[in-house]
Amino acid sequence: MAIKTILIVEDDRFIGEMYVRSLKKAGFEVDWMVGGNDGLIAARNKEYDLILLDLMLPERRGNEILDALRGKEDLIPNTKIIVLTNFEQDDTSRSSMEAHADAYLIKAEITPRKLLNVIEQLDSDI
Repeated sequence: MAIKTILIVEDDRFIGEMYVRSLKKAGFEVDWMVGGNDGLIAARNKEYDLILLDLMLPERRGNEILDALRGKEDLIPNTKIIVLTNFEQDDTSRSSMEAHADAYLIKAEITPRKLLNVIEQLDSDI
């Protein structure tokens, strides 16, 4: 399975538009949700190969979405999830998220090119 479809759950318009533009240019099919509730609904209603998940979202936090998708029920076992945040996590919270996500990235350190490299690496791990 190669990564083809991506859901972005990101409330920052500048960052969301930048990711959408660079991922579409790289040939991915991309959907973008701004709110946490819409992001969770989209993730449950359509099968994505990858979800880019911000943590600090309106309505519902990214860690709640991650728990809903990869918690006890593991609703999307075949979908890769990359957590993207600028929010500093304590070690326990970060470790918990890393256990449920396929990658954990700090947005301030990620350019579109670096993001594409991470996606390529995840794709080769499939």
